[in-house]
Amino acid sequence: MEGDCLSCMKYLMFVFNFFIFLGGACLLGIGIWVMVDPTGFREIVAANPLLITGAYILLAMGGLLFLLGFLGCCGAVRENKCLLLFFFLFILIIFLAELSAAILAFIFRENLTREFFTKELTKHYQGNNDTDVFSATWNSVMITFGCCGVNGPEDFKFASVFRLLTLDSDEVPEACCRREPQTRDGVLLSREECLLGRDLFLNKQGCYTVILNAFETYVYLAGALAIGVLAIELFAMIFAMCLFRGIQ
Repeated sequence: MEGDCLSCMKYLMFVFNFFIFLGGACLLGIGIWVMVDPTGFREIVAANPLLITGAYILLAMGGLLFLLGFLGCCGAVRENKCLLLFFFLFILIIFLAELSAAILAFIFRENLTREFFTKELTKHYQGNNDTDVFSATWNSVMITFGCCGVNGPEDFKFASVFRLLTLDSDEVPEACCRREPQTRDGVLLSREECLLGRDLFLNKQGCYTVILNAFETYVYLAGALAIGVLAIELFAMIFAMCLFRGIQ
């Protein structure tokens, strides 16, 4: 009976570690996608130290879970106490680190509000100055997503540096102009009319709403994945300890 119970725990341990292996692969894939994505999300991340740190943490966690899931599977199949103990300790560390990251994300969530981005845009945006990382990032985002400012074109009425550089001659930057197709290589419908603020020739919707809608599904998926990974890690630690104590 004890042997059957041990065998059952071994296979359950293998199954949970296989899911950890898959979860690590998913987190690793998401982290890589965030860092190399050509649609502008990478540039949003690169412009914010908090987000770029989060992306690197995501990569590190994904890589570690990927490796530890593999080690856990090997430890369960071979019934190796050393591998199981190593696995338990590192899963515990990762589990606590993930909880800490979730708490920090909740605490610093105000850094991702509409008001925060509006303040940063009106304070630092320099128009077509592509040598400025902040401005180049916003230009790329506005062109890619077909949006203008954080809330809309009216944001640039209060963008002090932009108004100064354009001598108040332009109502909006060129990145807000409608293109056909809506890509960086797309042809401007009318640059002159757009810069004068004519509605037909510029993108009216703010980028905050557009990006939030575009990534809302991904945020929920990422949250669900994170909760699932944490639950699997918790069960895997329990089974690892049970299996460790059951091995002679």
